[in-house]
Amino acid sequence: MAKFEKGILGGFSGKVGTVVGARWRGKNIMRSLPQRGDYTPSELQLQQRKKFKTVIRFLTPIQSIVAKFFGSEQGDKSPFNLATGYHLTEAVTPDGNDYVIDYPKVLISRGDLRGLTDETLTAAANQELTLGWTDNSGQGNAAATDELIVVVYSPTASLYQQFTPAGVRSDAAASLSLPAYYSGLEVQVWATFVTDDEKLAATSSYLGAVTVS
Repeated sequence: MAKFEKGILGGFSGKVGTVVGARWRGKNIMRSLPQRGDYTPSELQLQQRKKFKTVIRFLTPIQSIVAKFFGSEQGDKSPFNLATGYHLTEAVTPDGNDYVIDYPKVLISRGDLRGLTDETLTAAANQELTLGWTDNSGQGNAAATDELIVVVYSPTASLYQQFTPAGVRSDAAASLSLPAYYSGLEVQVWATFVTDDEKLAATSSYLGAVTVS
């Protein structure tokens, strides 16, 4: 793949002769046409594709959170790219001939803001979850107005609920109301803090699994 800004061709898209032009991450690129013919991927390539599919399937529904709060761009890598890379190497595990997400290792955000401490999670009646934490406002860069972001996920039903925000740091507790169809489902829960201007985020916490009442 070649990169160019100005040249005899200028910026273009589509096929010209033996090359294809396109815009990719704000840059003009050219690449050769793919070679046709028989191609059999190696076992390692097949496994990597399965891992990638597992990670993308999990992250895409919460992309609005991850793409905003998973660190800062690094070169051509967006926060969502960084999140994908992290989960590929740290948060996916073999399961027979396939792969599954390792929920305790999942991060919905990554950053230098002070995170949750002494987190608790309990299920209450009528599809409510109760979260608790210690109000550590004033410690380091923690502020009372930092907003709580929560992701709730049911693996068996492939359902997500996002709470943005669910409260602020100084509340020290939050109640989350889930739809009635969550009743009886086990859910995985993650939470994080972000500043009220959304410019800084904490590294998220895994609050565990609980069955919705």
